[in-house]
Amino acid sequence: MILKDIDESHYRDNHRAVGSERFLIGGSYPLLRKAVDISQREIDKVIIEAAVSAGATPWMIIKDVLLAEARPGITQGITLTAISLIGFSAMAGIVGGGGIGDLAIRFGYYRYDNTVMLTTVIILICLVQLIQLFGDWISARLNKR
Repeated sequence: MILKDIDESHYRDNHRAVGSERFLIGGSYPLLRKAVDISQREIDKVIIEAAVSAGATPWMIIKDVLLAEARPGITQGITLTAISLIGFSAMAGIVGGGGIGDLAIRFGYYRYDNTVMLTTVIILICLVQLIQLFGDWISARLNKR
């Protein structure tokens, strides 16, 4: 009886997290794609025309002009996607996907332990702020303007 309970809990815990990873990646992909698209659309057409008139090949335009000019925007998009993934994973934990959201709900909310709830919220806030600061710092370093 005990071995059956251990096997069932091991199976349930291992397969719950794998299922939520697919949805997290699928939900974050459009954010990153749109951020990269917007950052590339902000590049001035004059810069691309100057590269074409200088004799740059299409690969050189992509590599040396488009990606070089769009780096700060792409970095901000990656930062936004990382922060959104933290939020998505916390929400997935609330509905049974594991992670810090599951910890907050199971041990904080259901057991009426405000310390666990506040600790997980503070950890999430600190993590988001660190990622945002790091992303802004990298974006400022890459910005040539």
